[in-house]
Amino acid sequence: MPTKKDDVYGDHISNRFNDELLALQTRFLKMGGLVETQIDSAVKALIEGDGQLAEEIRSKDKLVDRMEMDIDEEAMLIIARRQPTARDLRLVISVIRMVADLERVGDEAKKIAKFAIKLLDEGQSPQGYVEVRNISAHVMTMLHDSLDAFARLDSEQALRVMKEDKRVDEEYQAAARTLLTFMMEDPRNISRCMSVMWVLRSLERVGDHACNIAENVIFMVKGEDVRHTPMEEAERVVGR
Repeated sequence: MPTKKDDVYGDHISNRFNDELLALQTRFLKMGGLVETQIDSAVKALIEGDGQLAEEIRSKDKLVDRMEMDIDEEAMLIIARRQPTARDLRLVISVIRMVADLERVGDEAKKIAKFAIKLLDEGQSPQGYVEVRNISAHVMTMLHDSLDAFARLDSEQALRVMKEDKRVDEEYQAAARTLLTFMMEDPRNISRCMSVMWVLRSLERVGDHACNIAENVIFMVKGEDVRHTPMEEAERVVGR
């Protein structure tokens, strides 16, 4: 259940409106928990060569899509019925934005599962799996922390998530160079290394989506849009 730190939602005269906002937040967090599990399981399927788990992940993609559509519909109904203003409108708009990021995280989990099956069919190669473990652990922490920041309306934690994005980009570039070396050493590695490269790219994108969620948390709490702004500006907004 969402808690409050920097701001307070759910203190309206209408208890029904309070319940609607709380339900919207809760459904968003439920979807967030599902896509967290999807990413974690996709990486596990890849590393452990678990084709059955990979197929299960692919089959759940439609559930993620359905949840996105349901939350979007619920948010639009709140806007139509309640005509929220100020902070409540920021909450609803932010959920609409963030649920799209969660759906794309689900898409990345599906891609990773697809490459897990492909690598299993080709004969697994451990090359690049250390990098996969490292980057997946990093972006999973970012995703979890961004959802936690939303639940607690914690703009400071959201800012910390944003600052991690640069590190993930650096880790991805270093991993790509390592895989390129493997491919140059033995051309027989090219196909498998390219599959791992695409997995790393998907994980890097998960970090981007976690960062997007964090940016929207700051917008919810502080009322300023920090997308496409320098980190120094985001720090100023959070610190004021």
